[in-house]
Amino acid sequence: MATGIDWEYAPAPESEAIARVKKRYLPFIDGKFIEGGGDDLITVNPGRAVDLATVSTVNRADLDTAVAAARRAYDGPWSALSGAERGKYLFRIARGIAERARELAVLESLDNGKPIKETRDFDVPTAAQHFFYHAGWADKLPYLGHGPAPRPLGVAGQVIPWNFPLLMAAWKIAPALAAGNTVVIKPAETTPLSILVLAEIIADADLPPGVVNVVPGAGDIGAELVNHSGIDKVAFTGSTAVGKQIQQSLAGTGRKLTLELGGKGANIVFADAALDQAVEGIVNGIFFNAGQVCCAGSRLLVQESVAEELMVRLQERAETLRVGDPLDKNTDVGAINSSAQLSKITELTEAGIAEGAQVWRSSCPLPDRGWFVSPTILTEATASMRISREEIFGPVLSVITFRTPDEALAKANNSPYGLSAGVWTEKGSRAMAMAARLQAGVIWDNTFNRFDPAAAFGGYQESGFGREGGPSGLAAYLATDDEPILAGETKEA
Repeated sequence: MATGIDWEYAPAPESEAIARVKKRYLPFIDGKFIEGGGDDLITVNPGRAVDLATVSTVNRADLDTAVAAARRAYDGPWSALSGAERGKYLFRIARGIAERARELAVLESLDNGKPIKETRDFDVPTAAQHFFYHAGWADKLPYLGHGPAPRPLGVAGQVIPWNFPLLMAAWKIAPALAAGNTVVIKPAETTPLSILVLAEIIADADLPPGVVNVVPGAGDIGAELVNHSGIDKVAFTGSTAVGKQIQQSLAGTGRKLTLELGGKGANIVFADAALDQAVEGIVNGIFFNAGQVCCAGSRLLVQESVAEELMVRLQERAETLRVGDPLDKNTDVGAINSSAQLSKITELTEAGIAEGAQVWRSSCPLPDRGWFVSPTILTEATASMRISREEIFGPVLSVITFRTPDEALAKANNSPYGLSAGVWTEKGSRAMAMAARLQAGVIWDNTFNRFDPAAAFGGYQESGFGREGGPSGLAAYLATDDEPILAGETKEA
């Protein structure tokens, strides 16, 4: 019921001091933090557009040292450990993340720009959960369903993006270690800080030197890592264009490869859906976290008969969202990670308007400093518009209407991507029928953007291949009886 009262939220900032930001961060190689031979990079606080910290980066010689250290650790102490012993190390890391959760949450908000309530309530706890979950699997690998004696692959080269720095690191490191592999991982150049604090936690857990190595650097270091002759398994999360390059370069090498790439998720709302519930799912899927999620529901497909009513409710709800300081506990929509990403969001939005879409923007004022975008809704969009086809990584929603389930399916599947989708309907049979025909790796029923370490995540088409999380994600780091190891001369059959 409307009260006529305009509510104002008093600022509720989290203390920046909790992050204990250092002036300089170093690569973590062979169990030690060392000065890298590459050019320093400056990581920026996107909420204020000011420098945050200096990070020493690696060069090719440092990368060779890291891969060699990972190989020694794999051939030496790590491969000699039982699964139960490996699991103990993963439990230690999980507890270390939990113990430093508040510090990590603040640091992630400062470095990435996402709201503190997102990092505090989701990113950091879920990162710990992935280590806890995989710790439990470490001594149970024969029961995965891939034969009685699955074997580790060797040294895993991993590259992670900027949108979930700590969580993506956990997604990749935890299953690799549980399976018995060692790791060389490169964070995104704009968000390297939380994984370097994770390296401190790993060091405190007394892992043997070389089991995990963190090599900050730009894109050239990522390219050298995935193509390094000492790597047996590559896991990459990032853009589709780079993923295609990696796939081409590794073709014929025999190395295992998993790619988690772009997305253009479709949220499909039928006339019989609980509209208020759907509105919350839509908001969660595209506006929270400033839409900087690969599986964001950036395409809304709504049945014609309820489109007008849903738009009214959606705009009213979006108008209540608070855009602002990522460290303020009241903030719903944080900062865009970089000025380059902001430019891309702006360019795609303007292209949608130029192609005929009608634009609505939240009236919430934007901060004077930093990189921010108002929650934006583009109605009367068509499937051929760039805004409906290209990944935007921002709080911008394109809206397309449909009349029948078949039309909804055709429009949802009319995309080069296939990462995620959501279906909103009171009929379970309709939801299951849609899920069976949607070309997406992850499909939510009457919810959106819900994750669990026990559930596999991944896509189809230009969204990549392979899975992360759950038994399927763990199997990606193992060789089984029916799948011989083709790379790594030092491994035993």
